[in-house]
Amino acid sequence: MPVFVSFTRAEKYIESKNNWLRKNMDKIRIVENNHTVFDDQTEFRTAEHVLEIERTGRVKPGVVIRSGKIKVLCPLTADIRNKEYQGMIRRGIEAAWRMEAKNYLPVRLCELARIHGFSYNRVFIKNNRTRWGSCSSKNNINLSLHLMRLPEHLADYVILHELTHTIYRNHSKQFWGHLDKITGNAKKLDKELNLYRLDVY
Repeated sequence: MPVFVSFTRAEKYIESKNNWLRKNMDKIRIVENNHTVFDDQTEFRTAEHVLEIERTGRVKPGVVIRSGKIKVLCPLTADIRNKEYQGMIRRGIEAAWRMEAKNYLPVRLCELARIHGFSYNRVFIKNNRTRWGSCSSKNNINLSLHLMRLPEHLADYVILHELTHTIYRNHSKQFWGHLDKITGNAKKLDKELNLYRLDVY
């Protein structure tokens, strides 16, 4: 709470939001329960990398991404299921996705733009956890590195969705009509995309 707010006032505020807090805490628990909890036996792979947890005699943990491996180095007695190690493993996985995304997504964007007659300005790859992609008013395309988690046809759909925004800035009938022409069934793909969560893996 801000330094200028008294504890009593903060307590009253929490009490006034009691129902909202309880409802949203339940949602948070559901999301947390859907996350993978990584341990020594977890099998996890990205498009080009395999997660490998290695116990070592070193005191400090670390992550090395090399030769198709996300190698997580942990002390022999470390509890890998605690928050610190889980965060470290996730950062390693996201670093691998970032490398893969930077190699794949700009090339695929260029290819799909050429095939379907779109033009755009620049492309940016970001660790975005709220949107799969976006298109700016200057026709810059922003793509989330988490597209690397999607099946290829859905990653293509997101890219084409954003390219269509270079022509239609909103989600008008014209927008969906144009996207339908190039994807076959945009609404169906959109519903399929909604089965995936940016914040859960």
